[in-house]
Amino acid sequence: MSSVGMSVDAKPTAAAPSVVSAGPVQASARIQRLLFGLALPVGLALAWELAVRAGLSDGRLVPPPSRIYREFEELARAGELHRHVIATLVRVAVGFGVGTVAATFLGAIAGYSSLARSLLDPTLQGLRAVPSIAWIPLFILWLGIFETSKVALIAVGVFFPVYLGVMAAILSVDRKIVEVGRVFRLSGPAMVRRILLPAVLPSYVVSLRAGLGLGWMFVIAAEFMGASEGLGYLLIDGQQLGKPAEIVAAILAFAVLGKLSDALVAGIAAPFLRWEDAFGARQGAG
Repeated sequence: MSSVGMSVDAKPTAAAPSVVSAGPVQASARIQRLLFGLALPVGLALAWELAVRAGLSDGRLVPPPSRIYREFEELARAGELHRHVIATLVRVAVGFGVGTVAATFLGAIAGYSSLARSLLDPTLQGLRAVPSIAWIPLFILWLGIFETSKVALIAVGVFFPVYLGVMAAILSVDRKIVEVGRVFRLSGPAMVRRILLPAVLPSYVVSLRAGLGLGWMFVIAAEFMGASEGLGYLLIDGQQLGKPAEIVAAILAFAVLGKLSDALVAGIAAPFLRWEDAFGARQGAG
C-alpha cells in the first residue's frame, strides 16, 4: 500500500516539468510557423531582386524589393505613409464595427425566429448579389462624397458574410443540445448564454474574419470615391503618375495591415475558444 501511495504521489512530480515547459514549447512552435509562413513571400522577393540585379529584367513595371523599400522610406520621411495608413485604418475600423453590429443583430434574429427569417432573408439575399461598385453612385447621392459614404460602403461589404455566418451558425446548433437546456428549464437569456453562444462562437469568429477581409477589399472601392488620403488614394496617385513602386507599396501595405488585423481578431477570440477539441486546434498546438 505504501509503495502504491508513493507511486501515486510521484506522478504529479514527474508530470510537472512537462507542464512548466509547455509555454516555451508553444511559443517556439508559433515562431516556427511564423518563419515558415514568411518563407514563400521572402523567397519570391529575394529571387526577383536577384533577377533585376542580374539584368534579367529592368524592374520598371514590377519594381524589385529594394526600390519598394525606398518608396516606403520616402513616404515615411514625408509623413505621407502615416497619414494614408491612419485614414484607411479608421475607415475600415468604423465600417467593420457598423457592419458587424447590424449583421450580428439581424443574423441572430433571422436564425432564432423562422418568421423573421421568412421576412428578412429573401431581401437580404437579393441585396447580397448586388456588386459593390453599384452602391457607389447611390451612396454618393444619399450621403455625399465624404467619409460617411465611404464607411457605409465598407459596412455593406462586412455585413453580408457576418449576417450569413451568424444565421447559419444558429440554424446548425444541435437540436439535442437545445432540448437539454429546455429540460433544465433554462430561461431565454440563460439558453443564449450557456447553449447558443458557445455553439455559435466558432462559426461567428470565422464570419468576422471573412467580413473583415471584405472590409479591406471594399475600402479600396470606397477610397476611389474622391478620397484625398488613404492607401486607395496612393494606388490612384501611383497609376496617374506612372509610379509602379508606389502602387506595389500600397498593395503591400494593404496585405500587411489586413493580415495583422485578421491576426488581432483571431487572437482576441482565441481565449474564448480554448474549450474546443478540434483537429485544427490540436494541429496548432503541435
